[in-house]
Amino acid sequence: MTHSTVLAPTTLAWITRLIAFDTTSRNSNRELIDVIDTELRVQGLEPVLVPNSDGTKANLVVTIPAHDGSTTGGVMLAGHTDVVPVDGQAWSSDPFTAELRDDRLYGRGAADMKAFSGVILALLPELLSRPLATPLHLAWTYDEEVGCHGAITLLADLAARGIRPDICVVGEPTSMRAVSAHKSSYLYRVSFTGLASHSSNTPNGVNAIEYAARAITFIRSIADEHRVNGPFDASFEVPYTTINVGTISGGAAVNTVAERCDFEFEFRAIPGVSTSAIFSRIEDFVLGELRPAMRAEHATADVSFAPIGAVPALSAAGTGAALQLAHELTGTSSEETVGYGTEGGLFQLAGIDTVVCGPGSIRQGHTANEYIDVAQISACEDFMRALAGHLAHQH
Repeated sequence: MTHSTVLAPTTLAWITRLIAFDTTSRNSNRELIDVIDTELRVQGLEPVLVPNSDGTKANLVVTIPAHDGSTTGGVMLAGHTDVVPVDGQAWSSDPFTAELRDDRLYGRGAADMKAFSGVILALLPELLSRPLATPLHLAWTYDEEVGCHGAITLLADLAARGIRPDICVVGEPTSMRAVSAHKSSYLYRVSFTGLASHSSNTPNGVNAIEYAARAITFIRSIADEHRVNGPFDASFEVPYTTINVGTISGGAAVNTVAERCDFEFEFRAIPGVSTSAIFSRIEDFVLGELRPAMRAEHATADVSFAPIGAVPALSAAGTGAALQLAHELTGTSSEETVGYGTEGGLFQLAGIDTVVCGPGSIRQGHTANEYIDVAQISACEDFMRALAGHLAHQH
């Protein structure tokens, strides 16, 4: 069977076109957004651009009204346009030139998550050919991979315009299985400023690395508490809250007392765990114990925290209608949880019933030679057609 008989005629072309844009989070996504914007307008729609503060990036959202003109309620399909870097990865082909090999489409973003967007755009004429009983909203965001910044501005725009979907489907790669919960993810940078001196006279300096090491050891002790004592949620592969120190840098030379040391850490909490309580414990130790000790050595010593990103958890308690819809459209009754974060938690906090369900596997996301199985693209097409039927016949 040829791929053209499996997929809609333009699906692979659309995914290939989207992969060709290097929308690594450090870059602008405007060229890709402009292409989608143009296509939506060609189809007779009126999309709304929601740029970031300097206009280098933008969200795009459009509402396909119900047949009676209503734009309230309905279902929103949401996906991010940015991808993670390919730096340092050994690709066997150009990551931004999609290649079809052995029933797999290779390219950066193939799984995470440009295939989802490509299917939407390819099937848009079909979606528009049916009168809808309730509206369909399509949303594309920026900077999901670096803190979900775009989703925050997108939600502010929707609220300002009085648009609130009843249900949101976030099309992250789940192998088209419904995900009803994921952990939160909070990232911080901690910066220690000591005082440099020659290592032959350490009392004249304040060693930023040593104090950072004490902070890291304390953070690890909290991680160990959660690993041993919980709370636990057996539905997750790692059934407890995790904390990880992922980067560290500091010091100028081995014979110099280190003046600077920075490290970054994240914690991924199961739904229901107080993330503010975890951070407060770390902050209280660093600012309440370590900083006074540093300043006792020299008054100019300091330490500070800077948030890098915040991704709220997706809780199964807020996925009822969305999960039911996903089960109806996929023909399955699976309900899964994942350890990675998505924009779904933000949509849920905004009062939208949210589920994560999209083509491809997260195991292929972010990797060298990222790919998506053609069968997954086909399953996503089936999902979209079933959604169109659901919206057309809803009472």
